[in-house]
Formats: sequence, C-alpha cells, structure tokens
Amino acid sequence: NHGPGDVFSGGAFRTESEWEHACVDFRYSPSPRLNWWFDHHQSAFLTKADEAYFYETGHPQHFYDPAARSCSKFLAERCKEVYGFNTKPYEELIYWTDLVDGAQFESPKMAVELKEPALKLMTWVESNHKLDLKSRFIYDLQHCSLESILSFEYIQQSLVPQLKEHELNLSLMRKHMRQEQGVVIYDITNEKIRSPNKFIPYYLYPDCHYVVGISKSSGRIKISVGSNPWHAHRRTANIANLCGRYGGGGHPVVGAISIPDHQTIRAHEMMQEIVNELQQAVKKELLL
Repeated sequence: NHGPGDVFSGGAFRTESEWEHACVDFRYSPSPRLNWWFDHHQSAFLTKADEAYFYETGHPQHFYDPAARSCSKFLAERCKEVYGFNTKPYEELIYWTDLVDGAQFESPKMAVELKEPALKLMTWVESNHKLDLKSRFIYDLQHCSLESILSFEYIQQSLVPQLKEHELNLSLMRKHMRQEQGVVIYDITNEKIRSPNKFIPYYLYPDCHYVVGISKSSGRIKISVGSNPWHAHRRTANIANLCGRYGGGGHPVVGAISIPDHQTIRAHEMMQEIVNELQQAVKKELLL
C-alpha cells in the first residue's frame, strides 16, 4: 500500500517461521521478517536510520541500485550474477518490462496508442485484480509468447473493454488538461477514471517539461508528478526529493504523493505548491 509512514507496520509480515516475505520495487523495511528485497527507487528508505541499517547489516538477499532504470531487469541481472539464474528464456520479457518500467518508449505515440502486444498486455496487467488470473498470467508468461497470450479468452474478455475505457480516458484527460508555463496540470478528482495511462499528458503536450496531476480513488488522493522522458536532457528538478517533502517519493524523473481522501483542500494546496516550483524550474531550463 502506497502511503505516508511505515506501511509495513501492523500485519504486513506473518509471524510463522515457514513464511518467506519478498518485497519488490517498493520501499525498504528493517524488519527481520523481510527475507528478500529488490528496489531501485531513490526514495527507498523511509528514514536515515533505515538506510544506515541496510548498509550496516549487508543482508545477502537485499539488493538495491537507485541507478537501475527498472526493477525487473535489475532483479533478473542480480539473480543471474548471484544465483546463476538463467535469463535467456526470458529475454523478451526482460526487454519489455525494462522498457515499460523505465519509461523508455521511443515516443509518446508508442506509449499511448498501444499497438504492440506487450503494451496491450501491460494495460491488462494494470487493471486486473483477480488473483487467479494473475497466477495464470504468470504461468503463461513462462510458457507462451506474448502474441499468443494476447489472444487467450481470459485476456480478451477484459482487455477489449479496457481499451475502450482507455480511449474514453484519453478524451477525458484532454478535457481536463491545460499547460501553464511548461507544466501540464490536470485534476480528475471528480471523474471516475481508473488508472489512466500516465503518458497521455506527453502525447497531448509533447513539448511540456513537467506534469502534475491529482486524482482520487479508494480512500486516497494521489498527486502524480512527472518529467517529460522524451526531453530528459533539460530536466533540472529532482522529483523524488520534491515528492519526499510531502511524504511521497519515487525517482528523480517521476514520483507521487498519497494523501487521505478527506484532506482535499490540503491536497490541492500541495499540488499548487509543486506546480509553482516546477514552473520556476522551467524558467531556468529555458535559459540553459
């Protein structure tokens, strides 16, 4: 669960000794029950004490590299190096997961129009919450090509309406977006939009510097902050640090903040503060 504070507190870890706990692509916990950890977020450590504990203990099954572009490729490479894991059968998967998680699409058009089978499956994964289908999908990834998986009935049953919803989201996002001084801003807290494609702002405003958006879902308000990955050379703002000031986190290029949904006024204040700071960054970047 993304949110402020220690999200591992309470019942996150089972107490029975036979349970193995693995955390992937998410923040660190110093709990002795965390058996495996792989991450690449700059904001991986909630406190300086947690960061110090990670480096002091040197847990052999905890792996971290903030320079890694994607956690998936980082995990595969570390398992290959340390445990002799054979990555060759999964090269296609590693390629696509690295591209998706690292936002390395060749263009906004590629990221939004979703022509490739892997990107259609990405859309399905982001919307599927059925555990049995997750398990089946993982099995299929190990035994079938992406193109053949795309044709399976259990994928098509939900993917077809999801792609229609994606087209609707594109129209709604176009309606709610505006660009001010190099920053694209949108507020969809009053729209029933589930996980819109995060690259739509760059598709609609390909020359923008940054994007700041606010949305609402299941008990939380989310402020999403990003920089244009197709103009990465001009970015001067560190978004992980910026979001970190408000209890959020992420990477230098993209991040987010979660706020309880009853704090609507404060959430919009935070959003405007972030927009103001990024607009100042744009002014500097235009002079470089």
